Amino acid sequence: MSDVIAAEWLKLRSIRSTYFTLAVPVGFVAMAVLLAIYAVNVWDGLSPADRDHFALSSLATLNAEVTGICVAVLGVLAITGEYRTGMIRTTLTAVPRRRVLLLAKAGVVGAVSLVTGLVVVFGTFFITVAIVGGRPIRGQPSGVVSELPELFARVGAVPVFALFGLGLAVLLRSTAGAIVTVFMLGYVVPILTSHLPGPWNERLGSFLLGALPGQIVGGDNENSVYGAVLPPPVALLVLAAYAALPLTAAALTLTRRDA
Repeated sequence: MSDVIAAEWLKLRSIRSTYFTLAVPVGFVAMAVLLAIYAVNVWDGLSPADRDHFALSSLATLNAEVTGICVAVLGVLAITGEYRTGMIRTTLTAVPRRRVLLLAKAGVVGAVSLVTGLVVVFGTFFITVAIVGGRPIRGQPSGVVSELPELFARVGAVPVFALFGLGLAVLLRSTAGAIVTVFMLGYVVPILTSHLPGPWNERLGSFLLGALPGQIVGGDNENSVYGAVLPPPVALLVLAAYAALPLTAAALTLTRRDA
C-alpha cells in the first residue's frame, strides 16, 4: 500500500495542472491582503457615523470556499488525465487491486487538499487579523479563540470537496463533465436554491456542501445564500456523506467496468 501511495504522490506532483490549480487559492490569499489593506484605509478615513455602516466579510471563509472548488478540480484531474492519455491501463496493470488504487489516490489528494486548506484559511485569517488590528470593523472577528472552531470546520470541508471531485471523475470519466458538475454544485445550485420560496430555500440550502461547515459549529450562515436548519451532528454526517458516497460509487464502478 505504501508503494502505491508513493506512486500516486509522484504522479500528482509531476503534473503541471496540480501547481496551477493550487496557485489559485494562494493567489486569493494575496487578494485578501490587498482587500484588507484597502478596507483599513477606508475605515480610517470615515467619520464615526459612517463607520456604523461599513462592513468587511470574513475573507477566510471566502478563501475556504475558493480553495474547496480548486481542490475539487484537483481531485478531478488526478484521475481523468490518466483516462484521457490511456495511462489508466498501465496503472491498473501495475496495481490490479482497483480499490487499493482508488484508496491511495484518495489519500494523496485528501492530504494535499488538507494541507492547502490549512495554509490558505489560517493564513488568510491571521494576516487579516494583523492588518485590521484593533479596529472594530463589522464582520471581523472580535477574538481569535472564538473563531477557531469554525476555521477548523472550514479546513475540514476542503478535502471533502477534493474527494467529491475524485469520486465524480471516476464515475464520469470526463474532465469537462466533472468540472462543470463541481462548479454547478459550488456556485450555481446555491444561487438557484436561495431563490426558491420559503421554507424550501432554507431547508434545501442547508444540505449544500458550502453550508455544512457553519452548521457544524452551530452557526446560522447569516448573510449567505445557504440555509442553517441542520443540528451540528447531522451537518457533520452530511459532510462525510459528500465524500463517502461518491467514493463508494466510484469504487464499485471501477471494479465492474473496463479501464
